[in-house]
Amino acid sequence: MVKNIIDVERLSKSFDISSREPGLKGTIKHFFRRKTKSLKVIKNISFKIKEGEIVGFLGANGAGKTTILKMLCGLIYPSEGTISVSGHLPFRRKDNFLKNITLIMGQKQQLIWDLPPIESFYLNASIYDLDKNEAKRRIRKLSDMLEIDNELYIPVRKLSLGQRMKSELLAALIHEPNILFLDEPTLGLDINAQRNLRKFLQKYNEETNATICLTSHYMKDITSLCKRVICVHNGSISYDGKLDLLLKKLTPVKEILLVCHSEKDVLQIENSGFTVKNKTKNEITIKVKNNSITSSLKTILNNFDIEDLYINEPPIDEIIGKILIKKDYDT
Repeated sequence: MVKNIIDVERLSKSFDISSREPGLKGTIKHFFRRKTKSLKVIKNISFKIKEGEIVGFLGANGAGKTTILKMLCGLIYPSEGTISVSGHLPFRRKDNFLKNITLIMGQKQQLIWDLPPIESFYLNASIYDLDKNEAKRRIRKLSDMLEIDNELYIPVRKLSLGQRMKSELLAALIHEPNILFLDEPTLGLDINAQRNLRKFLQKYNEETNATICLTSHYMKDITSLCKRVICVHNGSISYDGKLDLLLKKLTPVKEILLVCHSEKDVLQIENSGFTVKNKTKNEITIKVKNNSITSSLKTILNNFDIEDLYINEPPIDEIIGKILIKKDYDT
């Protein structure tokens, strides 16, 4: 039986924030009589993640995704509730815990700008008490997987964004963590670089059984890597379950474009009780519920002279956009 490696119960996080009036008068008043209020950004959330799972966190900007990841890796202390990550309390930042995790943020870098990545790799290896031979073995293995052998000896400032991101990933994985927290890892990368990074993460997960928690606004990252998603809305979890079930729920209807031999067939289909979206002289687009596509297609093919047909899936970005603006989803 696969065990839970992350266990979160009734977790909340509040921040004290202060506000002031504009201008010099407001600044002086704020200095002597500061007014603060508590803002609850994470609200009583609970979830469990099994060892080896890849879970995507979805939500609009400011929903609380990054705050959750920071609490899971111990950078932020929770206000209420409990967190267990690989049997540890993250905020205690014990050595055994830190050696098992890594945090990669697309907008942050850890490589030394003016030195080749190989120098930063050996520095990280020393921090994690790896001897030089073991460090060489791991660097060779990861660089082969990431396909960046030639870039190891070029100063970081001369690398492309995609090459830098791969190098950042190698530096973060040199201690072979079994839990990866990835916050927008493909931010700013081109399509090819994003695809290569996804392929690497998939391969790393398969070979090491590492658990991966991922946030991204590039929906291909989520659909390619994650079977399960957790949707966060205003600090609360609005959905936790399989991605494909959520997509089916948000798109209960598919559009079928039928290319007919004659205008007569178009008119017959239109008058057969199907919901019509639009039509032209010899083409008609109908809407069909997911659970009746097979029977509808059988009826159409048996009764009408069809030249060709296309089943159109709505754009994934459009579907996920609904997730970012809606609050509740029935599981």
